[in-house]
Amino acid sequence: MQREIFTEEHEAFRDTVRSFIAKEVAPFHEQWEKDGVVSRDVWLAAGRQGLLGIDIDERYGGGGERDYRYYVVMGEELARAGVHGPGFAVHNDINGGYLSRLATDEQKQRWLPGYCSGEIITAIAMTEPAAGSDLQGIRTTAVKDGDDYILNGQKTFITNGILSDLVIVVARTDPEAGHKGISLLVVERGMIGFERGRNLEKIGLHAQDTAELYFENVRVPKANLLGEEGEGFVYLMQNLPRERVAIGVTALAGAEKAFEETLEYCRNREAFGRPIGRFQHNRFTLAEMKTELSVARAFTDRCVTEHVAERLSTEEASMLKWWNTELCNRVVDRCLQLHGGYGYMTEYPIAKAYLDSRIQTIFGGTTEIMKEIIGRSLGL
Repeated sequence: MQREIFTEEHEAFRDTVRSFIAKEVAPFHEQWEKDGVVSRDVWLAAGRQGLLGIDIDERYGGGGERDYRYYVVMGEELARAGVHGPGFAVHNDINGGYLSRLATDEQKQRWLPGYCSGEIITAIAMTEPAAGSDLQGIRTTAVKDGDDYILNGQKTFITNGILSDLVIVVARTDPEAGHKGISLLVVERGMIGFERGRNLEKIGLHAQDTAELYFENVRVPKANLLGEEGEGFVYLMQNLPRERVAIGVTALAGAEKAFEETLEYCRNREAFGRPIGRFQHNRFTLAEMKTELSVARAFTDRCVTEHVAERLSTEEASMLKWWNTELCNRVVDRCLQLHGGYGYMTEYPIAKAYLDSRIQTIFGGTTEIMKEIIGRSLGL
């Protein structure tokens, strides 16, 4: 079925993203996977190409384009290319929403030009060693002291953690106020007491830097408070649906690419004198995946349309994230099986897809949390 959610302008932008990936990302990605981090040059290149801050006001160097579908296109093309190193999604899909919506004019002038040019790489620090999906369980504290907050705590699994120049930190500013005591503070590279731990070794996404962050008596100026004090939990709940749409979009695009490559493999790989795709079991497996992907595509595009119209609910975003990430893992697993022994070799894209896709049902809120959100919306 022909997709109907994009215009000619979106497809022209898709060509731009594909060209950028072919020139600035794909030739270097293998080396970045060995290094465990991408070069800062790719961020600067993305800034020059206008791929960062697409929806940020033009006066700060952004594209001034509020249509979220441009980010959908970018996420789909990065997923289809299997290049997960540059953490553009965290920068664009997550942090951009916080900065454009909550930052003061003074903060925007300080941060957004570098954000859009790629000179300032951003991260968001929510997860802690003892608090993942349960954001109310965070222990990082920020205590007022004159014109500063004194920040203490530890964060982990932070995407862009090594490269980041600006980190949105979720901290508890009032230990007695429950979820109303959580605030967002912006910590900048070079602040005394802000240290990065090791670049974590993961089973996949090897080119994407994922780090532990430590804050020991870091003096964060009150001028770096993002939004209102005590409203951090509300801001997180407001922004998480967009993050989950982004994850759902890329999960489906990755699954579709894995299926396409596997279908071609099944047409050409022979066993017992005929292509393996002609065996009934394999043909049925491919038919099942094609159908599941087609159903997911219809729901995903509808969710994107609703999100652009600002009608997508939290539970609908949770449905999208849950369904597409679980589907991606199922599809990639079955595609690897159809590759046989070659599927276990890392030089085959399906093996890398198997390793890279597994995290999707965990980050951005686990599948179990998505089901809990959906279940509560039913009045249960």
